[in-house]
Amino acid sequence: MTYEVLKVNVTEGIATVTISRPQALNALNTRFFQEMDSLIAEIGARNDIKVVVITGEGKAFVAGADIGEMVHKTKAEGAEFSKAGQKTLRSLEILDKPVIAAVNGFALGGGLELALACDFRVSSSKAKFGQPEVNLGVIPGYAATQRLPRLIGLGNALFILLTGEMIGAEEALRMGLVQKVVEPEELMPTVLGLAKTIASKGPKAVKLVKSVSRRGFLMDFEAGCALESETFGSLFENEAAEGMRAFLEKRPPKWQG
Repeated sequence: MTYEVLKVNVTEGIATVTISRPQALNALNTRFFQEMDSLIAEIGARNDIKVVVITGEGKAFVAGADIGEMVHKTKAEGAEFSKAGQKTLRSLEILDKPVIAAVNGFALGGGLELALACDFRVSSSKAKFGQPEVNLGVIPGYAATQRLPRLIGLGNALFILLTGEMIGAEEALRMGLVQKVVEPEELMPTVLGLAKTIASKGPKAVKLVKSVSRRGFLMDFEAGCALESETFGSLFENEAAEGMRAFLEKRPPKWQG
């Protein structure tokens, strides 16, 4: 697919994906979801990509979904629009590579939902976060009502969802919505530094940490621990042997894949 909304750069095992509709504050539309579906499939098939970074062009990460595209939808069309967005973001969430959101500006509505589907979030100190859907008489459609309470607790989530208010980066950090806040000029160097650190680790271990953590989060504790033990053991027949030998021999590991 030819990408019109997304700009993609792959360097040193890191795919940096920039949402580029700055004139619309990067609002999510059907074309975005089509391109993101295609890109997720492409990234998933490429062994040279170890980590994905998602950010926005201009002063917004993503300021919401495209209201102009939604305004005339029927009940059935609205439900399908929601399901399509949920499907894309779920595909991103379960991608077998870590995904970091570099939140450079407004992350509102569908933009915050996109960030929530990433594995963790680093924010510019100037960024603003919110789910303003209630201001329009609707609710979030891309699973914010499900992800947000799981991430920051029900009270914090309902505060954001019910008031429709924007919160700043420091408040987002306090709530656990983001994991790190830096000055705007430090955002991409910081995120790319984190991505390079992750990309240097055992590739199978990185994939499985994400998979086991996400699957286990939705299981009861005993089932999650059983999954962890089984996965832990599986690595002893391949990657773990190299990693531990390298440690004992005081040399960098030579990862395969």
